[in-house]
Amino acid sequence: MPVLIAGGGPVGLTLAALLARQGVRSLVIEADEGYCTGSRAICISRRSQEILWTAGAGPALAAKALPWTGGRSYWRDHEVLHFQMPSEPTERFAPMVNIQQYHVEAFVHEALQRVPELVQVAWATRVTGVRQEGDAVLVDVEGPSGRQALRAEYLAACDGGRSTVREQLGLQFEGTQYEGRYVIVDIVQKTRRPVERLAWFDPPSNPGSTLLMHRQPDEVWRIDYQLRDDEDAAEALKPENILPRVRSHLQMIGETEPWELLWASMYNAKCLTLPSYRHGRVLFAGDAAHLVPIFGVRGLNSGLDDAANLAWKLALVLEGGADAALLDTYSQERVPAARENIAHGAKSTEFMAPPDFAFRLMREAALRLALDEPAVRPLINPRQSAPVAYTASPLNGPQQGEWTSAQAAPGQPAPEALLAGAKGAFHLTQCFGTDFTCLVFSEGALPHAVADLASQGIAVLDIAPDADPHGQARTRYGLAGDAATGLVLVRPDGYVLGRWRGLDPAPVLACLRDKGLQP
Repeated sequence: MPVLIAGGGPVGLTLAALLARQGVRSLVIEADEGYCTGSRAICISRRSQEILWTAGAGPALAAKALPWTGGRSYWRDHEVLHFQMPSEPTERFAPMVNIQQYHVEAFVHEALQRVPELVQVAWATRVTGVRQEGDAVLVDVEGPSGRQALRAEYLAACDGGRSTVREQLGLQFEGTQYEGRYVIVDIVQKTRRPVERLAWFDPPSNPGSTLLMHRQPDEVWRIDYQLRDDEDAAEALKPENILPRVRSHLQMIGETEPWELLWASMYNAKCLTLPSYRHGRVLFAGDAAHLVPIFGVRGLNSGLDDAANLAWKLALVLEGGADAALLDTYSQERVPAARENIAHGAKSTEFMAPPDFAFRLMREAALRLALDEPAVRPLINPRQSAPVAYTASPLNGPQQGEWTSAQAAPGQPAPEALLAGAKGAFHLTQCFGTDFTCLVFSEGALPHAVADLASQGIAVLDIAPDADPHGQARTRYGLAGDAATGLVLVRPDGYVLGRWRGLDPAPVLACLRDKGLQP
C-alpha cells in the first residue's frame, strides 16, 4: 500500500481524497464505527471550501452549509462590535460557512466511494503499533477481522489530539494549555436570525461567563459557554445543569420556539504543536500535529491545509517525480503556519477566556471603552482564520522583473479572480488542485514555447486581456495594463511558486529543476 492514513476524521478523509485525485492509492484506518457525533468543528473557511471542492465534496457542501460574512459581539446587553470579513459578489465562496463536522466527513467519504479502486476506509479499526523498517512503515491494527500487520510506504497520522501514532513514536507536543473551560452544546430550535457569529461577554443570562452562538444546518444552534473556575466539569455536563443556562440565554435574546438538547461536550484551549511533522516515513497532520484554540476557527481549517500541502508532495515522491527530501518541506511550511495560527489563537483565547485577573481587567476596560470608542473595537475582533503565507519556504522560486502587487509573491496563496472562457465565466481557483499551473498573462496570442509547457506536465492557462474582463487577475497578480506580460507558476495546492515578467518559459522549467520538482 503506498499510503496508510491513521484517522478517518475530516483531515484523514480529505487527504485520502486529494491523494486519489493524484492517482495515489491509500487505506484509511478509523477507530470509530462511523462519523463523529456532535457538531465539533463547524466553521469552514473560504480556503477550506476550495480544498473540499478539490476533494470532491464541494457540491454537497454548498447545498448544505450556511454561509456568513460577519458577526456581532455584546458586552452585557450592549453591542460593542459588528465586524464584516472581506467579501465581494464575484467571489467563488463566502468567507465562511457553518456546517457540522459529521456532514463534512460524510461528504468527503461519499466522494471516496466514487473511487473504490484508489481508497478504502476500514472502520472500527485501531492502530496498536507502529515501527519503521527501511523503505516501509509497519503498522499493527486491530479490527472486526482481528489483528493484522500492514505495510505501507508512508504513514500519515491524522488520528487527532490523542494520536496513537504520536504516542507510539514517543513524540511530545510543545506549547501551552489554558485553564478556561467551555461547555459545548448543540440544540435544535427554529429561528429566523441571520447566520453570523454571535458572542456575549458577561451576559445577563449567564453573568460572569462568555458565550458564543452559531447557526448550523438542520435548525441546530451551537452554543459554547464558559464555566467558572469553581464549577465541577462532570456536574456541568449533566442536562439538569445545562438546560437552565441555555434556557436563560434563549429567553434573553428572544428565541421562544421549543428546543431540544442534542449533544454536549467540554473544551479547553490548547496552543500545542509538534516541532516537526515528518519523522522518517511518518507524517503528522491535523490535530495529531497541532492543537489550536477554537477561537478564530483555525483547528479544522489548518488541518485541511495540512492535507492539501502534503497530498501533492506525497504523490510526486511516490511517482518518482521528486526525491523524498521534498517531504521535509511539508514540515518546513506547516510548522510555521501552525505557530502563526497558535499565536492568533492565543490572543483570541486570552480575550475570550482571560487566564488571570490582569487579563480580565484589561478585557473589561476594552469592552467598556468599545461602547463609545470605535478605535477600541478591533481589540474585540476574533481574528477569523485566513490562509497562511509560506514566505520562508525553501520551495519559493524567484520573482523576476517589476510587479505591482505583493499579493501573489512566491509563497502566497494564489489570489482568486473571475475569468471569462469559451464556456462562460469561471473562477481561477477551479484550475488548481492537481497539477502545477502556469498562468500566462499574454497580449492575446499564446506563444508556442509557452503552450509547449503542457508537454512537460504543466497545465497552461492563458489569461489574455479579454479573458480577464474585470481586471481582477492582472491587478491581483501584479501586472498593470493590458499589454503587460508575465508567467506565474502555481503549485498544485494553490500557492504561488514563482513569477517572471515576459513570456520566456525557460526560467519556469529551470526553477522546477532547481527545486527538485519534475512534473
